Amino acid sequence: MKVRHTLTASKAFAAAPRSVQRAFLKQVTLLQQNLLHPSLHAKKFDESTDMWQARVNRTWRFYFTIEGDAYLIHKLIPHPK
Repeated sequence: MKVRHTLTASKAFAAAPRSVQRAFLKQVTLLQQNLLHPSLHAKKFDESTDMWQARVNRTWRFYFTIEGDAYLIHKLIPHPK
């Protein structure tokens, strides 16, 4: 599977701390290999928009949809507590 990013996700990645950027890149690699990899904790977030949520680390999440043969990353945000 390919990975694409929205402009919003790209800006969030650029603004994120370096440690979050590294963790995000690692998690995206795992996503490409296996949507159900245990460290992703991937789950359907919103049925109506087919939005998924996955874990970057304990405090950050990313949101994506599956479009054809690609994962489209929409957001990268700190996890709301």
